[in-house]
Amino acid sequence: MSLPDGFLDDLRTRLSIADVVARKVTWDARKSNPSKGDYWAPCPFHQEKTASFHVDDRKGFYYCFGCHAKGDALGFVRETENLGFMEAVKLLAAEAGMPVPASDPRAAEREAKRATLVDVMEAAVQHYKLNLSTAAAQGARTYLEQRGLSPAIIEHFEIGFAPNSNTLSEHLKDKGFEEAKIIEAGLSIKSDRGGPPYDRFRGRIIFPIRDQRGRAIAFGGRSLDPDARAKYLNSPETPLFDKGRSLYNFGPARAAAGKSGALVVAEGYMDVIALHQAGFAHAVAPLGTAITADQLGLMWRAHPEPIITLDGDTAGIRAAMRLIDVALPLLEPGKSLRFAIMPEGLDPDDLIKSAGASAMQDLLDSARPMVDLLWQRETEGQVFDSPERKALLDKNLRSLLNKIEDFSIKSHYGQEIKNRRQGLFFPQQQQQGRKSGFTPWRKNAPQNALPDTKNSLLASANKGPEAEARVRESAILLGCLNHPDLAEKLESQLERLPYLCPDLRQIGNALLNALPEAVGQDFNAAVSIKMGYDVADKLLSIRQVASNFHLRPNAEKDLAEQALSADIARQFAIVGIIEEMRDAEAETDPDEGLTWRLKEARNAVHDANQGALKDEDNSEDDREAADKLQSFIDGKIWEK
Repeated sequence: MSLPDGFLDDLRTRLSIADVVARKVTWDARKSNPSKGDYWAPCPFHQEKTASFHVDDRKGFYYCFGCHAKGDALGFVRETENLGFMEAVKLLAAEAGMPVPASDPRAAEREAKRATLVDVMEAAVQHYKLNLSTAAAQGARTYLEQRGLSPAIIEHFEIGFAPNSNTLSEHLKDKGFEEAKIIEAGLSIKSDRGGPPYDRFRGRIIFPIRDQRGRAIAFGGRSLDPDARAKYLNSPETPLFDKGRSLYNFGPARAAAGKSGALVVAEGYMDVIALHQAGFAHAVAPLGTAITADQLGLMWRAHPEPIITLDGDTAGIRAAMRLIDVALPLLEPGKSLRFAIMPEGLDPDDLIKSAGASAMQDLLDSARPMVDLLWQRETEGQVFDSPERKALLDKNLRSLLNKIEDFSIKSHYGQEIKNRRQGLFFPQQQQQGRKSGFTPWRKNAPQNALPDTKNSLLASANKGPEAEARVRESAILLGCLNHPDLAEKLESQLERLPYLCPDLRQIGNALLNALPEAVGQDFNAAVSIKMGYDVADKLLSIRQVASNFHLRPNAEKDLAEQALSADIARQFAIVGIIEEMRDAEAETDPDEGLTWRLKEARNAVHDANQGALKDEDNSEDDREAADKLQSFIDGKIWEK
């Protein structure tokens, strides 16, 4: 089977080889340096006690200095799991969340065309570089000198010049490249008037754009004509270049980020170059567009908390605010963003020239967490002097929090938002709470809460959510182990399933990773190998799970699917109701809005239970918690 152009490159980009290898080895803590992507362990391919097996996570390769085994993540999986090429591709693609494309018999032919385009682009880089030393480039050299760029920096970034003529096309055709290839590479444009093609970049300073493997894939050009329609012009989308999945200077910056322990994201080419010249070699930039989810993935491969530096003008602030919406669904524990907003009217180059590199470093050191900008965006310049305005803020914040898929991060964001909301709406109470050592909504509460208070009832209804969820989550996982075909059918729901039990979440992740290899083998064995213990044995240790005949391997498929679907629906509903109850605990002025939210959560549980099988063992705890909450709603206890 042939894969489409660039699929394997994308797969290697999205995966961390250190994460893949870590399933088979134990890292040597003394020799390894995770911040630099440098890992050492005893080799899994031959018997040894010393850590001679090296993984370079930045470059995506492993090498053993003992047995000389070497390769990438794909090769490692093939060797350690004894899999064929496509089997290994499918396994890693599932782990990376990438669907494997259908067979493409012409993929090899297109890959050969891509290789030719790389040659065309490299020849263009050299031509543009030579042009910078010609008489026609005097204006370009003057501009670069005025910007303070040294000859060494110009050489490092391979900056060139495109004269206001078609010299590139003629040069490349003289080199033997076909005109069609020059056009396909985005270097030349067909004339709409039927004339000969003409060079895309003319009268511009040229900045080569390379991918993380060092191949020239595109160019950016800065016009020297103040009346030009576009100051900056990038290459178009080509078989080599996808601007939404590329970053300027990513390869060198990723290596530098491992040494510096940071990654700086600037706005454009000149910002990156100025930062590099000032000692910040770990800087990248998007390519003329808003930062995309794929670009965030690249940044997180280089560093878990990139610092976004944006101009302090309105456009820069607006770009930072838009990025929040892109990042929220992608957040994971340890992966986030920080923001360093430049002083108004200054970019990194201006700040470095006026105040020095130390001022830039101070700005980076004081970068703000993303929750700061989220709160600023939703509250800045607004007055919350009515219940309706407060309710609208609550609605908007709840909508944003619901974008966060990771349950733990969503919980911490929710708590941080509650604290800030408390300070906004009740600043005096918050100040008193700090002085007294209590949170404001519990300041005057008795130590032993009375049974007719809101807090005591919520505490009763919310008692032991993890213990109640363990039965349900274990049932879902066991049903999937015994019926991998149903797990594959419900895969999209399982990927989003919120867990309250961290150990079961790990099993769920291992189950999804092993799903592509489930057909034709013992699925429990495959998952157990990844976990290091018998997973089914652990799940069956719970009486309610072991006694549920709908989960057994010989259960009728339709009944097993109904049971799994019902438990998954109840899991989403129960976790949702727990979140609503925790929100209710923080309410200091309960109103009809709170009543409505709790009723909606209760209805979600009711709907899930309606579709469930009549299994008393599995649903008793859920119904008990829901009934307690319903009595709370019906009685409107807080009004008493």
